[in-house]
Amino acid sequence: MDTKTYNIVITGELLDGVTREQAIESLAKAFKIPQQKAEAIFTDAPRVIKAGLDRDKAKGYLTTLKKLNIDCRAETNEAEAVAQNRASQAMAAKPATQQSVASKDSETTHSAHSASYEPKNPKGMIFRIDGKPDYGFLTVKIPAGEILKVEASAMATMDTHIKMKTKVKGGFGRFLTGEKVFINEFKAENIPGEIGIAPGTPGDLSHLFLERNTVFLQNSAYVASTSRVTIETKWQGLTKGFFSGESLFLIRCSGTGDLWFNTYGAIIEIDVKSAYVVDTGNIVAFTEGLEYKIAKVGGYKSLFFSGEGFVCRFSGTGKVWIQTRSASAFTHWANFYRPVKNSK
Repeated sequence: MDTKTYNIVITGELLDGVTREQAIESLAKAFKIPQQKAEAIFTDAPRVIKAGLDRDKAKGYLTTLKKLNIDCRAETNEAEAVAQNRASQAMAAKPATQQSVASKDSETTHSAHSASYEPKNPKGMIFRIDGKPDYGFLTVKIPAGEILKVEASAMATMDTHIKMKTKVKGGFGRFLTGEKVFINEFKAENIPGEIGIAPGTPGDLSHLFLERNTVFLQNSAYVASTSRVTIETKWQGLTKGFFSGESLFLIRCSGTGDLWFNTYGAIIEIDVKSAYVVDTGNIVAFTEGLEYKIAKVGGYKSLFFSGEGFVCRFSGTGKVWIQTRSASAFTHWANFYRPVKNSK
């Protein structure tokens, strides 16, 4: 006789042909709960919705949910005990103030713990950004079985069960720029995991949720993205790349999912209605649909003696993100203080 008890877990995965909205609506109707609560279950997934069931009842719930095209699984309470033990160990390592907040409602422990995290699109991953705007540090909760793509060498911390795999980004053309060519993929095996990401430059971090749209990033701005965001390099053209003093490639980010990018200095978002001019060294990102041309501020005399170089002239409607500091301007300023050996 089977004396085990089982928990029914909503995985949060979407089956073929089913949208997130349809799955949430089906769950709300099946369990007669508010739409908002059903959405919260998917946001926090994987999540236990029924606990302590015998084998027959567990099979009944699984059958019903599968008919509604809701992905789920049954776990024994032994598996749940292991998860609770890990959660208890994590709680013991937290400050007492955080423990008191998280223990107010045992059913919503995950939500309470995530209260300090950034607001996000309900379809995206849970995350927070610390150290804004000077030294942005990104922490992302990766759901069980999901993958987060991260710029090479940016991972700072992660749970022990998260597995890493390296992939080439951008193909052969990327090697021509002398930039990094790898993206690391981090997968949370079996249970959710947390990863901390530290970009190389001192500055801010920003988040976008792409919904079948495209954003172009300057070559060093990419930090991380979820698996359904496609990362490609886009050729600017030899003339544009040469005269702008920037890399010959932009990074094209498209698809649906979370995208994080960083800046040197703070970040400013600008709505472009018709036309706008930005120094090439201050461009961080811009949306698809904006046309751009590289041009001189003045004549060649101004180019070499004014301290101003080439600018990017945007036209159309969209968004541009700029950084409040320029790496080339900083190196020019710092060069004045560079120690110089006296010649004898």
